[in-house]
Amino acid sequence: MKLSTKARHAITAMMDLAINDNYKPVTLADISQCQGISLSYLEQLFAKLRKSGLVVGVRGPGGGYRLSRSPNEISVAQVISSIDENVQPQQEHTELSLQFDDRCITHQIWDELSTKIYNYLDGVSLGEFTQKPEYQALRQQATGGNRSHMFPKRSAA
Repeated sequence: MKLSTKARHAITAMMDLAINDNYKPVTLADISQCQGISLSYLEQLFAKLRKSGLVVGVRGPGGGYRLSRSPNEISVAQVISSIDENVQPQQEHTELSLQFDDRCITHQIWDELSTKIYNYLDGVSLGEFTQKPEYQALRQQATGGNRSHMFPKRSAA
């Protein structure tokens, strides 16, 4: 399983929504500004997230996006799968397709590892992250309306 840049940005944006879950919808412009992700790129990601049923749009003044259900009900794997459709675990090889050479055995090991990683990420919810103390502090900042510091960008290393 490969975690693409698209998937990392989608997870970051979904975390932003999860942190604000009980307060107000979040605009893509706010996410763009806070995360340093291009607005047009976020629009493409959110089209897929909306199509997958993970987010809902709220129209009108004070509108934006919200999670479609509780952060505890949305797994990291669901976010990744909605953005990168081909990250689902590989189907196991049938006995007819197995060839007993090094390449096939290595491929089978990578398939098994990919499945384990996917299963792990499927067991991790956005809500689990928002319960961590560092995210609770960000949530408190969000209630004060200070989005510029709500979910800080990573510094370039």
